[in-house]
Amino acid sequence: MKSVLTPHEMREVDAAFVERGGSVSTLVERAGWAVAREARRIMGGTYGRRVVVVAGKGNNGADGRVAARLLQRAGVQVTTLAADSLPGVLPESDLLIDAAYGTGFRGHWSPLRVDTPVLAVDIPSGIDGLTGCAHGEPWPAVATVTFAALKPGLLLADGPRAAGRIVIADIGLDATASASVFVPEDDDVATWIEPRPHDTHKWRAAVFVMAGSPGMLGAARLASLGALRTGAGIVHLAVPGSASDRGVPTEVVRCSLPLLGWATDVERAVAHRFRAIVVGPGLGREVSTARETASVIDNTSVPMVIDGDGLWALGEGDEAIRRLASRRAPTVVTPHDGEFTRLNGGPPSPDRIESARSWATRARAVCLLKGHRTIVAAPDGRVFVTDNADERLATAGSGDVLAGIVGALIARGLDPFHAATAGAWLHAAAANRGAHVGLVAGDIPTLLPTVLADLERMRR
Repeated sequence: MKSVLTPHEMREVDAAFVERGGSVSTLVERAGWAVAREARRIMGGTYGRRVVVVAGKGNNGADGRVAARLLQRAGVQVTTLAADSLPGVLPESDLLIDAAYGTGFRGHWSPLRVDTPVLAVDIPSGIDGLTGCAHGEPWPAVATVTFAALKPGLLLADGPRAAGRIVIADIGLDATASASVFVPEDDDVATWIEPRPHDTHKWRAAVFVMAGSPGMLGAARLASLGALRTGAGIVHLAVPGSASDRGVPTEVVRCSLPLLGWATDVERAVAHRFRAIVVGPGLGREVSTARETASVIDNTSVPMVIDGDGLWALGEGDEAIRRLASRRAPTVVTPHDGEFTRLNGGPPSPDRIESARSWATRARAVCLLKGHRTIVAAPDGRVFVTDNADERLATAGSGDVLAGIVGALIARGLDPFHAATAGAWLHAAAANRGAHVGLVAGDIPTLLPTVLADLERMRR
């Protein structure tokens, strides 16, 4: 997995290196070498190449000047310009190295536009290292060489678009020991998801799905399929007030519930045989439904995934936090920004990682905050950020599938924090195997088994 360090944490890591006898100049030399190496890779060599380095006054600029020296020594024609006094027109070049301002930059950066490929040093200048928000109009890079660890600003908001391909350069700093935020990779997920035992039976990974409403079974179907295709041994689906099986997968066991007064039935049903319960997709927001849903949340001692209308039933702000904090079993909630705003009593701040982490700690629940980069925060402060999703998941119903995936992983034995993280990763990995245009939520479950099979092969 890849470590993620805030600008403040990165400065502390640098300081610890110096305290142990290292020097800033050593780090600058190593960083400049990494930038020069990537520049040569982008240009395909050095002979006849021209590079412009835009360097600021701090360590970021120093990295750029070292890269300039090394490239010049290799035969590249290099022009180094001061970031605070750029000419009206930059010299023609094959590559522009943006070493103007690093993660500590404050202010706005709107340099003249260029058509030359840009290589950014540590982070594109003008991108906030903590939040990823652009301050001004930064140069979009084809690649960014960052040092020791990812920075939140490379993952969030405008950061991914501005950074291009990210290269993490090892310059001799111990980033892992200081990190509480990580980006999981495929081999991590493969390690977490163990194969089902040869002597297993269906009830060892049983999932109960409470979802849907009369005439609205789409979300319930998608959540159930997500669970089945992720390895749930058996899925029971309960739709309050609906006796119809139309649209429900053949493999799903339908449980009848009355329109009103069904909470006790669900609480009894899940008490002994089910390893996880998924609550909320497509349930509706009628007052009576929300009341029954809240009772199930309050009175069941089974690990629970709460999604969609289940989040509505939690209430707002402090009410939702108190309800979750008092649950007797682990809980995963899966809000998008609008739902998080209601649960939190306010929207996520630009520092989305800290917003999710703070809320998870208060609610004593795992928070899976959806977005271009999904943030999964545990109550103890650990955070994973998944970075393998793209626009294919921006389709109606994909969140219902995700809820089922996470429920199945919990039923298979993963702790809720890793189940939520692996679920988000699997969800994206499956979608990535589908069409760029025209992928629908119902396609995702059918793509999951091949992703899981590939992960199992990696374990061998």
